[in-house]
Amino acid sequence: MSLSQPKVSLIFTVLNERESLPALLDSIAAQTRLPDEVIACDGGSTDGTLALLRAERRFALRVIEAPGANIARGRNLAIRAAQHPVIACTDAGVRLDPHWLERLCTPFTIHPDGHITPHAVAGFFVSDPRSTFETALGATVLPAHEDVRIERFMPSSRSVAFTKAAWEAVGGYPEWLDYCEDVIFDLELRRAFGEFVFVPDAIAHFRPRTSLRAFFLQYYRYARGDGKANLFFRRHLVRYSTYGVALPLLMLGMSLGAPWVKVLSAGAFLLGAFLYTRAPYRRLRAQAAHLPRREQVKAATWVPIIRLVGDLAKMMGYPVGVWWRLRHRSATAR
Repeated sequence: MSLSQPKVSLIFTVLNERESLPALLDSIAAQTRLPDEVIACDGGSTDGTLALLRAERRFALRVIEAPGANIARGRNLAIRAAQHPVIACTDAGVRLDPHWLERLCTPFTIHPDGHITPHAVAGFFVSDPRSTFETALGATVLPAHEDVRIERFMPSSRSVAFTKAAWEAVGGYPEWLDYCEDVIFDLELRRAFGEFVFVPDAIAHFRPRTSLRAFFLQYYRYARGDGKANLFFRRHLVRYSTYGVALPLLMLGMSLGAPWVKVLSAGAFLLGAFLYTRAPYRRLRAQAAHLPRREQVKAATWVPIIRLVGDLAKMMGYPVGVWWRLRHRSATAR
């Protein structure tokens, strides 16, 4: 008996996305495999987003209005309303490769006894910059395909699919989290069902933040979410140790130490700076190749600044999240 593919519900959430929404809707309409239904959950838009959603006629689109809902609740509401057994999830602010849904959902099969495998499929997302700064930001903070280790890869909910049964089994997205909710959801899926099937050519194009200030706020919120969810404690500890202990000691050695101490300290500092920026510069060489030489230099200059600002944002946001977790222990219990 041949195996068949299940029907797919595509879901996403929006909040004041009038500017970015047309690109997403256009890319859904251009899919080589159209979703069997599309459900958008609006968290209380006031900028005309709802009008754009309601005007869509190229594919079947249902809109759920949930003013005040965060991303996790919005996704849960959309998934709960979905009629089909496989959920494909994306997000506002992206445009989807025309083959995205087809490739993302190809691994899913219905077996003769009715069960569906696999439980979850990870797509990928790449930078979609519009400026030199955005090119540098994408190269600095977003992994390239060759950087991915599937045993550790946490798919973004910009590009992921899973069975509705798996979503129910792990309790859905954690609605007590305003950021990092997809990381917790990924971890729960992995604990319950093992590694994701990775489909790197199921690509969502994601535009980076447009300014350093917006990037700082984004990473502050991500780190605050880590603190709330008790995620990545060791990574944050290494960061605090590097900036609070190792870097001051190196600076002290370069300024006050004996000549041999100054040389060793300077060498250690340069080695650390090289390792700190090696991967971003490797990615930037490929991603900025189309830019004029002057813009390539500007992009390269941005890389260490972006790394530094991102680390400062994380070091400021994480303890705020930890303090929230200590004061809201009951809210974090699943």
